[in-house]
Amino acid sequence: MDPVEKRLGVVAVLLDRGSAPIDQVNGLISSFGDGVIGRLGLPYPDRGVAIITLVVDMPVDRVSALTGKLGNLPGVQVKSIMTRAPE
Repeated sequence: MDPVEKRLGVVAVLLDRGSAPIDQVNGLISSFGDGVIGRLGLPYPDRGVAIITLVVDMPVDRVSALTGKLGNLPGVQVKSIMTRAPE
């Protein structure tokens, strides 16, 4: 696999609304914005969380960098799924 090959994928970010640093989350997502092709944010007050879904088109190493940085923030959980898609 070519390390600069772009992949299409989805990143799910679950934020604990009481402890997650929302400004830092938004800042990180913005800093990777050139590879984010869609974003959906949903509050879920019944569970005390917010959910952000990102559709991304970027190399795997950049997705790993984004998810790693997000996952290291307190109150943030991240999962991603990537696939090869035709150009």
